[in-house]
Amino acid sequence: MLDFKLDQEQEMLERTIRRFAEERVRTVFRDAEENGRLPKDVVQAGWEIGVLPAALPEEFGGFGEYSALTGTIAIEAFAWGDLATTLGVMAPNLVAIPVLLAGTEPQKERFLPLFCRAEPPAMSAALAEPRIKFDPRHLQTMARRENGNYVLDGVKGMVPLANEAEVILVYANLDGQTQAFLVPAGVDGLSIASREQVLGINALPAHRIALDAVCVPEENRLGGGDGIDFGQILNHSRVALGAAAVGVARAAYEYARDYAKQREQFDEPIAYRQSIAFMLADMAIDVEAMRLLVWEAAWKMDQGQDVTREATVMKHYVDERVMQTADRAVQILGGYGYMREYPVELWLRNARGFVHFDGLAIV
Repeated sequence: MLDFKLDQEQEMLERTIRRFAEERVRTVFRDAEENGRLPKDVVQAGWEIGVLPAALPEEFGGFGEYSALTGTIAIEAFAWGDLATTLGVMAPNLVAIPVLLAGTEPQKERFLPLFCRAEPPAMSAALAEPRIKFDPRHLQTMARRENGNYVLDGVKGMVPLANEAEVILVYANLDGQTQAFLVPAGVDGLSIASREQVLGINALPAHRIALDAVCVPEENRLGGGDGIDFGQILNHSRVALGAAAVGVARAAYEYARDYAKQREQFDEPIAYRQSIAFMLADMAIDVEAMRLLVWEAAWKMDQGQDVTREATVMKHYVDERVMQTADRAVQILGGYGYMREYPVELWLRNARGFVHFDGLAIV
């Protein structure tokens, strides 16, 4: 039976992250967006909350038990503060969670302890490709076997923190199936271009990378000879992005609600106007519906169920509703909503990107 009540540890985690988001992230996220970089001290403080190490087994240095639902709660709380900061703090998940879910024992022994240190490891993942009709199940980045190794060719886009990463988990098409390969930085044939110029999340450096006959040993294929169940990893990514979208939508709704209560026209708050009140009610309903869909998928995931249907339906619904909620927040603020002085325009720009964010988060 699906239980919607958080346990004590989950409640404590949500409160801790919410306080961090309010006290640390909300005070710097606008400057971070304008300056195009994340404050390292804020990222470090977010890492020290310990969401990822808490999800890793004790045998690899972690101190908890993996739970997709707990991860979604954490990501929503982080994203309520700022989406770019969330993706920066959670970037190590892009390698850690796939290794945890699908890695061989030697791969787990090699990599998972790195995520239990005091500082976050410099790692990233490359799934998206800069082309029309991108389909993560039918990639144009190709992998082939050659002399006991794997050779990768292709171009990837929106690779977060690629210029700093020591290892990039690259997804490629191997014999018609999407598989993943651990590619160390500096390997011959790997080149990192300048930063992508995008509409939102400008505080998070994201780069295009090219792979020209990049050769990696057989043991760098995630999952070994059997490879990975990419559908499982994609579901985990979509649940994470869904949780982040809920955080952004909740931030936009709450800001618009509070503004409407304080902003007066004709001697009364604009929240008393029927059109505004109905709009706020619809926003509140959408946020709750989004959250329930995300939690349902995450809960079923924790039960070991195949959530492909749930994750697909949820992602389609959430991508629409987060955009609509942020847009309504801009409408409620009127002319102020279009000004950078107020955060709703940033939330609208970030919300627009969720349909393009495949591979930027995982839980």
